[in-house]
Amino acid sequence: MDRSDLELALAVRQHGSLSKAARALQLAPPVVTKRLSALEADLGVRLFQRTTRRVSPTTEGHALCDRAAQLLQGFAAIEDELRERQSEPSGPIRMVSSFGFGRLWLGPLLAEFQQRCPAVQIELQLSERLPDLANEGFDAAIWLWNPPAHIAAEWISHKLAPNQRVLAAAPAYLRQHGMPTAPEQLTQHQCLVVRENGGETGQGQRFDEWRLTREGFARPLHIPVKGPLSSNSGEMVRDWCLAGQGIMLRSLWDIAPLLATGQLVRVLPDCAMHDAHIHWLAPYRSQMPLRIRLLQEFLADRFHEEPWKVLSSGRAAPRG
Repeated sequence: MDRSDLELALAVRQHGSLSKAARALQLAPPVVTKRLSALEADLGVRLFQRTTRRVSPTTEGHALCDRAAQLLQGFAAIEDELRERQSEPSGPIRMVSSFGFGRLWLGPLLAEFQQRCPAVQIELQLSERLPDLANEGFDAAIWLWNPPAHIAAEWISHKLAPNQRVLAAAPAYLRQHGMPTAPEQLTQHQCLVVRENGGETGQGQRFDEWRLTREGFARPLHIPVKGPLSSNSGEMVRDWCLAGQGIMLRSLWDIAPLLATGQLVRVLPDCAMHDAHIHWLAPYRSQMPLRIRLLQEFLADRFHEEPWKVLSSGRAAPRG
């Protein structure tokens, strides 16, 4: 059984007639009759009931045709992909990302990708809210995401990189208050708290507790924290931290440049919080255009390296 046999079976079921199937396939009617009989003999089952008025699939015929349709779609997708690889990617890509990550890390990579593929036009929208991608016309989103299962099932999702929140403070604060040497000592320090994404009502994370994973320990630590300053703005908390007002918990990708320049210092470097990771999100579509697939592969390769880790260590981030 080969591809032409699958196409023959589907044509017979679609047209309900051997002669009409022959015309659709541009074959002589006797050829269709002979090939269908040979296929049934080879499989050892009757695929179609023939009468003078109509040809109808049997149960086995329906099963074969359903599977044949899937296989032929797969053949077509492979052929389309190979054809696309011979052509230059072109056309628009509409992206969305959060303000901080989009400006600091995604934007420069999109510019680099566009230089590699000059026939592609990229629009990046920065937003505090993850939109309904399909209904609002977005091809994809790069988002820090940890969704419930019923929401995750609505989109295509690929994890690009882990999101690691680390503890940091300004050198001035540490000179005045000392460097904590154990997580439990954080209770004695001024901790700068970000109050966003829910609260203590059960709709999000607790503000007064940092859930830290420590290297070499299987169970996470739940450290109660307090301090005179808190905000729903992560940027505000970062500014306070830079001014020496306390210790904060912030994504490594966000403060990597500040760590590299010494404006901030890692506190308890063996401790971190792991929560919403960095994902590629896209609405479901039967076939992904070449330009979007190439962009996804490009971003997956670049973010897999976690360039902020390299930057935070004081070395230059890799380029090109």
